[in-house]
Amino acid sequence: MTEETDVRRKRLLYIATYRGFKEADLLIGGFAKANIPSMSENELDQFEALLQQNDRELYAWATEGIKAPPELEGSVLDALREFKIAPFK
Repeated sequence: MTEETDVRRKRLLYIATYRGFKEADLLIGGFAKANIPSMSENELDQFEALLQQNDRELYAWATEGIKAPPELEGSVLDALREFKIAPFK
């Protein structure tokens, strides 16, 4: 992994964790923590494109089965839809 990719991963993790409302922070941030370390460059591109979208829309695409615009549909959004937040103990 290059230093540039490492910095990109850290930046995307930060953006994913501080979305603007708590539910999105937990879902998208939790997904990022679990998946960013193993994402390919293409997957990072997909995730970055998703993170540039409106918080509420992205959350709805991930949780309500609403179709995203075709250019945003892909393996990363599919994985986000399948991601389950760990229960609080």
